[in-house]
Amino acid sequence: MSTVLVTGGAGYIGSHTVQQLVARGERVVVIDNLSTGFRDAVRGAAFVEGNVGDCELVARTLEAYQVDAVLHFAAHTVVPESVSDPLKYYGNNTCNTRNLLACCAAAGVGKFIFSSTAAVYGATACGIADEDTPTRPANPYGTSKLMSEQMLRDWTATGAMRHVILRYFNVAGCDPEGRIGHSTPQATLLIKVACEHAVGKRHCITIYGTDYDTPDGTGVRDYIHVDDLAAAHLRALDHLRGGGDSLTLNCGYGHGYSVREVVDAVARVGGHPLNVVELPRRQGDIGQLIACSDKLRAVLGWEPKYDDLDFIVRTALSWEYQLAAATPIASVA
Repeated sequence: MSTVLVTGGAGYIGSHTVQQLVARGERVVVIDNLSTGFRDAVRGAAFVEGNVGDCELVARTLEAYQVDAVLHFAAHTVVPESVSDPLKYYGNNTCNTRNLLACCAAAGVGKFIFSSTAAVYGATACGIADEDTPTRPANPYGTSKLMSEQMLRDWTATGAMRHVILRYFNVAGCDPEGRIGHSTPQATLLIKVACEHAVGKRHCITIYGTDYDTPDGTGVRDYIHVDDLAAAHLRALDHLRGGGDSLTLNCGYGHGYSVREVVDAVARVGGHPLNVVELPRRQGDIGQLIACSDKLRAVLGWEPKYDDLDFIVRTALSWEYQLAAATPIASVA
């Protein structure tokens, strides 16, 4: 039986995708260095601890498990950190992806699904991006992903493999059954951070920038539930297995919420007001970015199950209460 390799499968999005793969009977092996992932989030899959840039380790894994498809999640993802330490991002996100691709080429792996980001677009004229929108990343994180996309396209052009590039918009929420969730320490994703504040782990929730050209002055983003995003990966895998052509697809719902709307939703679901601190814009942030995801729906037949902000927040908040009950809370800023 062939195997699906999931890099970064102990992390937030990777672990939710592994859970769905295993649930439908796939044989899965995960490579993760556990720098931000958690071993106990990998359920029902083989686990190899290590770095995807380690060619010897990856080559052994591809051979031992007879891997025929790779889902590549492993990456650094914090935009402000990418601005302050860009070489870290080019090393891990770009150079390690190159090494992984080289191992796949040597092993004859013919199907590759890449975890990319809406950050490749940067600021757009209307705040909406489809797959043909020009790519102008506003930060090294977006650039590191775009460089990896180009490597993948160039290698695919040789006929050696086919790929699906999935450009994520803002991922949020957790497994609705509460089995796994978003446990990354010092997280920066808005809904995660707001929920940490709601359960007492943080003193406040910070809004960066209140003077954007948006209805309430705060940034607007397209939030997609992590389980809906994981389901898109399974659809992409089925597409490639069925002989489908290489694709680049946006992953979002096609509408957005402002930072204030998200904060209000967390307060509403949590049942108490939040302590909100307003600060200036951060370098690398943009005012609005919403997905046009028509292609994802039309080509892969994907339909979201959890397109509801309060539901997304409820699953995220439920996970935070689980974490708080398991570990004494030490408040952070």
